[in-house]
Amino acid sequence: MKRKLAAMVLGLVLILSACSNDSIEDFSYTNHRGETVSSESLKGTPWLATFVFTNCETVCPPMTFNLAAIQEELVEQGIEGYKIVAFSVDPKADTPEKMQEYLANYSVPDESKWNLLTGYGQEEIALYAKDNFNTFIKNDPNSDQVIHGTSFYLVDKEGEVRANYDGYQHVPVEDIITELEKLIEEQ
Repeated sequence: MKRKLAAMVLGLVLILSACSNDSIEDFSYTNHRGETVSSESLKGTPWLATFVFTNCETVCPPMTFNLAAIQEELVEQGIEGYKIVAFSVDPKADTPEKMQEYLANYSVPDESKWNLLTGYGQEEIALYAKDNFNTFIKNDPNSDQVIHGTSFYLVDKEGEVRANYDGYQHVPVEDIITELEKLIEEQ
């Protein structure tokens, strides 16, 4: 049974990977400070992307902690010229104020580089996640939780997804920093 499930999951991942675009589609959403952030406004700056929500009881807190730890290392190494973008997978509940409160729970070295985004419908972000990041978003029918992927995505200054990494348990911090630094140097 476990082998069948693993084979089905692997098949789904391969199918989603085959359907991807390298360049993300245009977007324009509201961040946790109430500002408009768009794909256009991010052009010229590499960014780390992920998907989280403020009411998450499982993977989002460690993922957000991991992003803060990556940024801490970036600050220690004096690396500038990047952004961190987290798309809410529960945009109906995640207001800018609620996302601001959520982020305040973490030791974020430079909050100005963060953009926790909302201002769209859940169906829209589920499709956007699938089409642009090869990941899924689905409501859990048995709770108020949202099931979603746990990757971090490295997006270059032109808006192309260059890599994805485990953002939950086995986060390759050094690899992320090395690749992000290369993208910054390409500017």
